[in-house]
Amino acid sequence: MSGSRKVIELFYDVVSPYSWLGFEVLCRYRNVWNIDLKFRPAFLGGIMQGSGNKPPGLVPNKFLYMGKDLTRLGQYFGVPLAFPADPFEAMFKKGSLSAMRFITAVAESREGRDADVEKVSRELWMRIWSRDEDITLPASVAEAGQKAGLPASEVQELLQQASSQKIKDKLKSTTQEALGHGAFGFPLAICHVNGKKEMFFGSDRFELMAHCIGEKWVGPQPTQPSAKI
Repeated sequence: MSGSRKVIELFYDVVSPYSWLGFEVLCRYRNVWNIDLKFRPAFLGGIMQGSGNKPPGLVPNKFLYMGKDLTRLGQYFGVPLAFPADPFEAMFKKGSLSAMRFITAVAESREGRDADVEKVSRELWMRIWSRDEDITLPASVAEAGQKAGLPASEVQELLQQASSQKIKDKLKSTTQEALGHGAFGFPLAICHVNGKKEMFFGSDRFELMAHCIGEKWVGPQPTQPSAKI
């Protein structure tokens, strides 16, 4: 293991199942690699629009492959992925803007809330990508927050904050920051190494990421207490 700790920023959106895979693996590797993991909730819709990229769901052959790919990846990474009954509606018609504003509000409400951001993000992924539940209605987001362990009174305050201009601007600025790094999709990991920023896209670059930061990739579920969801 290298001597100095490396910072890894993870830009993600809960509408992206591939982001969930990257999120879980990096959460596990916090206890394996010598890293500080920083969560950067952002809006995938803004990334797609800003970069001119086209989501895989809008390319028929990619969309067909995506279902098989996620089934295999879920088994490999040990993440309980399950396609929604209507994934196109979940991903493109409903979207994740309200959910990502809520996560941003959790992150901004006070310092030192990484554990809460992690739990809330995971619960929202569980809703859409494991249980086929809604993540757009205030009641749905509130339920996710409470299941993640936040008090009901605090959840209501966070919902109000999520609709404020401050939180809207914060989510937009984080999304713009990701675009500034060259983002064209999520998950996006920015590794700070020797004063430089190295960008990695997707949930299949962990071996290369490990090489870049001077660490070792030992598989999707390293033998650490945090390896299971």
